[in-house]
Amino acid sequence: MCGIVSAVSTRNIVPILVEGLQRLEYRGYDSCGIAVHASLAQMGQAPGIQRARSTSRVSELKEQVNDAKQGMQGVTGIAHTRWATHGAPAVHNAHPHISFGKGKDKQNAKIALVHNGIIENHEELRALLQSKGYVFNSQTDTEVISHLIDSFYQGDLLEAVQTATQQLHGAYAIAVISSNEPHRVIGARAGSPLILGIGQGENFLASDAMALAGVTDQIVYLEEGDMVDIQLSQYWIVNAQHKPVQRKVQTVHAHSGAAELGPYRHYMQKEIFEQPRAIADTLEGVEAIVPELFDGLMQHQPGHNAHHVFQKINQVLILACGTSYYSGCTAKYWLEDIAKIPTQVEIASEYRYRQSVPNPNTLVVTITQSGETADTLAALRHAQSLGMKHTLTICNVSTSAMVRECQLAYITRAGVEIGVASTKAFTTQLAGLFLLTLALAQAKSRLSPGQEVVHLKAMRHLPVAIQSVLALEPQIIAWAQEFAQKENALFLGRGLHYPIALEGALKLKEISYIHAEAYPAGELKHGPLALVTDAMPVVTVAPNDAMLEKLKSNMQEVRARGGVLYVLADADSQITSSEGIHVIRMPEHYGQLSALLHVVPLQLLAYHTALARGTDVDKPRNLAKSVTVE
Repeated sequence: MCGIVSAVSTRNIVPILVEGLQRLEYRGYDSCGIAVHASLAQMGQAPGIQRARSTSRVSELKEQVNDAKQGMQGVTGIAHTRWATHGAPAVHNAHPHISFGKGKDKQNAKIALVHNGIIENHEELRALLQSKGYVFNSQTDTEVISHLIDSFYQGDLLEAVQTATQQLHGAYAIAVISSNEPHRVIGARAGSPLILGIGQGENFLASDAMALAGVTDQIVYLEEGDMVDIQLSQYWIVNAQHKPVQRKVQTVHAHSGAAELGPYRHYMQKEIFEQPRAIADTLEGVEAIVPELFDGLMQHQPGHNAHHVFQKINQVLILACGTSYYSGCTAKYWLEDIAKIPTQVEIASEYRYRQSVPNPNTLVVTITQSGETADTLAALRHAQSLGMKHTLTICNVSTSAMVRECQLAYITRAGVEIGVASTKAFTTQLAGLFLLTLALAQAKSRLSPGQEVVHLKAMRHLPVAIQSVLALEPQIIAWAQEFAQKENALFLGRGLHYPIALEGALKLKEISYIHAEAYPAGELKHGPLALVTDAMPVVTVAPNDAMLEKLKSNMQEVRARGGVLYVLADADSQITSSEGIHVIRMPEHYGQLSALLHVVPLQLLAYHTALARGTDVDKPRNLAKSVTVE
């Protein structure tokens, strides 16, 4: 979602801030902005805070700051990409937000601030501040924070921020500057990620280490409730109790080159074709199925190693959102079939708002690409508060909050995923979840050595198998030309492949804006069949498994109502193309792992359909990559 970059330096930091925003574009945004504290002695311009904002791309903001008289320059500043939560995408709602103090005087900016998150009591605070004479120029909750800090400011920015944040209810990561303190930025986090970057004679704040790639690799991950005061050659961190604390400095190589587009038209296309490599990297070094594959950051603590935890658990609870939720739904079939462990899959944003029956011997599994998904983190903490202390995450970012807060972890190696519509994160999550299934099965003595060999051989063959599926792209492009003319689509699957149908429908709606639904094929006659006409294409995931004959009967139900079928069939499934039935044959049947193969053509179908419709593939409307607010 929103992105933050901030810096204190002796050099002009405007290029650093703008480049940082460009590296965060993958998160999705609908406006962007920058504010800097200009120093008269160093920059030859009037001191104070200058600001530029745009509802276009960061490239347009860059033109603004370069076209400003003498170019915008500053030694201290904050910058932001915004995804609208309060207030429509408009310049007056874009960050940074500035408080000019009480009244309508806009000549001297006093406090400037950028913010990720949502302030839940913003209406109450707005009314209070208006009663004190503050004038609001936006519909955002963020402007409330800037005025609130100004109301408490008495010459020390840190003290003002500390006092103001005590009044806030909700989630926030903020970076704040004052016109009276030219070499100082205050940062604070509660519920949203924020990192400190340490340089030589300069320091930085950001919401993501990638924003600081090429600037510094010395990173401190601020913890919940932390506040940081950064100046030129020093910084201080205080915790939620306002006590000074030390946080570990880590070397993080967030190379910006990983985000280069290369020869591809879009990041989504690039990431679809990176899946063979991403899965190979995710499985690198896996020579045997052992619990130690899942040991996390807390493995040095007694009782926190995977072998000990796996022996104790008798149930699995999976918490995730969106695409990650569908990977969890797929894993449920594996966990119950292979490991024989009862498994429940919950949408994270719903889980903590209902009464549930906790089981202390549950393994709580979170799935998240970024490791910073607000809903999933909140669901994890809720499960822990209920006494379920055995936690494991499948995550793509080893330094994320999720990895730090879970006992155990398996780090997928998908690499940087820029496209909002997730592809390689999904398939690498499935690879990690299948390994977890095997490790739990082994811990419960439900996996023989022979079965382990067979499963590992199949997993090692996955990159080659997926490469063969990618070769089907020309046939999928032909399907996409037909889909581009439609406004509705239906996806069908059975058993293990029903979640894959759900994922296929999600991808199509995300980037082509075609309304798409997915159902278990057996549910057709219980309602969805009423929607079937020749105007609604019906995509069917049809592997040659135990459910195939039942699925064929469901397909006939579609044809009998004049529906047009688009079938992904295994080579030996004996489903052939005919009038109203279009078939693409998969290269091979892949048993329990076939879900990883069948999802790839659905990703390609969504991509090429969106391409044919001319949508913004990598930045679909209303969506963001990293959802860090509830």
